[in-house]
Amino acid sequence: MKPVGFPPKQGLYDPQFEHDSCGIGFVVNIKGKKSYQIVRNAITVLMNLQHRGACGCEENTGDGAGILIQIPHGFLKKVCGAEGFELPSPRQYGVGMIFLSPDADDLRATVEAFEKIAREEGQTVLGWR
Repeated sequence: MKPVGFPPKQGLYDPQFEHDSCGIGFVVNIKGKKSYQIVRNAITVLMNLQHRGACGCEENTGDGAGILIQIPHGFLKKVCGAEGFELPSPRQYGVGMIFLSPDADDLRATVEAFEKIAREEGQTVLGWR
């Protein structure tokens, strides 16, 4: 698929005023059926988005775009068990990705702060991987 860009200036439309930097695409199976083809299609959408995030053009911040998929419960159950903690049933927990400092003191302080805030919000941190 070849990008087409903005339409030419016409009527009240002038492409010089285009400043939208966001875009989104959805590829889903409305019945919740999981498939590799859905992931492939989502990657195709991502490759064809032309906004700042999809281009990954923010080299100084790492801003970019990605795809959101269902939590791979079977995989996580296996690896979390190996880490020493058990997961509840699917849809009974969430997963977060946190970029931590390689410095041991900073890492420990960040984990402690995160866990404190989670407790204050009524949540339980099951474990770290």
